[in-house]
This record gives sequence, C-alpha cells and structure tokens, in this order.
Amino acid sequence: MVGPSVGESFAWAFSSLGELFFKWVPATIATVAGAGTPPPPGSPAPAVSMVWHPVTVPEAVQYLQAASDTGVWSNLYHQWSVFVAISLFISLILTALVIYCAIRIQQIRYHERTMFDAMANTVRAVNIPKTQLRWQRITEQMESDDEHRWRLAILEADIMLNELLDTLGYKGETMADKMKQVAPADLNTIDLAWEAHKARNRIAHEGTHAHLSKDEAQRIIGLYRRVFRESNFIE
Repeated sequence: MVGPSVGESFAWAFSSLGELFFKWVPATIATVAGAGTPPPPGSPAPAVSMVWHPVTVPEAVQYLQAASDTGVWSNLYHQWSVFVAISLFISLILTALVIYCAIRIQQIRYHERTMFDAMANTVRAVNIPKTQLRWQRITEQMESDDEHRWRLAILEADIMLNELLDTLGYKGETMADKMKQVAPADLNTIDLAWEAHKARNRIAHEGTHAHLSKDEAQRIIGLYRRVFRESNFIE
C-alpha cells in the first residue's frame, strides 16, 4: 500500500488550518459572546440551532472589527496616547531617581575615602614635605638629654646631605667624591658641609668610646642646617 505524497500532506494540513481558523474559532467566539446575558426568568429558552455553516473571511473580519470597538480593548485603544504619556512620565521620574542615587553613592564613597586618607595621614604629613618632617625629627632628637639620640641625629642629617647632593645632580661613589665636584659658587656653604661630614665620620668611627657633648652636637647640626637652608632643602 502506497502512503500519501508530500503534496497531499500539505494540502490536508492547509485544509485543516483553514477549517480551524475560519470555522471553529469564529463559531466559538460567537457562542461565548452570545452567552454573556442570561435570559429573564420565565422566558422560554431560546432555540438552539444545530445547523453550522462555514464562516467566510469577510464575515470573520467584520466580526473582529465589531468586537474590537467595544469593551476594555476599545477603551485601551482610545486612551493609548494617555497611557503612553503617563508611562513616559513615570519612566523619566524613575530614571532621574536612579541617576540621583548613583551620584549620591559616588559622593559618599569619595567622602569616605577622604576620611580614611585623613585618618591614615596626620595633618603634619599632609601639609609638610617629607624632608621637613625628617628635619623635625632630627631637631626633636637634639632636644633630648640622651647622647645616643644626638649621634643618631647627626647620622640622619648626613644622610639628608647625601640626598641633597644627589638632587643637585652630583654623582660619585662616596659623599666625598660628590662634594669635590661642588664649586663654592654653586654652594656657598660647601665648606660647612665638609666640616659637618668630617665630624659625622669621626663620630661614626669612634662610636661611643669618644664623648660627645650636647654643645658640640648642636654645633654640628647647625652646620647641616645652614647648608640645607641655602639650598631650600628645609624651611
């Protein structure tokens, strides 16, 4: 037995779809629409006709147009412009609210970062250069009565002198090599720098075996101060 061909299958499918859309669907809609209002009490039941006839395409289109002109869909269609305007207005309000919240979040985060930075760095560290802070620590050590702290202050001042020479562009393996390149016209206090550096070497080599008085320590620190101030290394 030979089965149906592909063409016959397509013809049967189109016929079934046509019957479904143009016969059964309109008939079902008509039945539901006619059952909306119950008959008054005591009235005879309407006769139900069991005769069905195919619905043509113009009849289906006419029925759908008539159904769309009444009810909720008709009101929604006529009020569509108002609905769109209200939706746009609400959307604009929500968009503005989102943008405002995003800006406020960024401002709060920036304020928090500023507070954390302020807590991590003291006012002195924010407003005073690093070299000035180091020099203040040196002067604080000189205010002590501990000879060991005086020696540390002189050693730290000599390290700052080495950094000053590097900043001015002098190169060399040792500080003596760098200072030999400095002309008195470039640094008027170069002789004071030599004197302070030699005193530092003496203190470093002799260690605690040689006594260091506070007056001598202050005199050496004063030499470094004059050199640094000439070059605007400290205030």
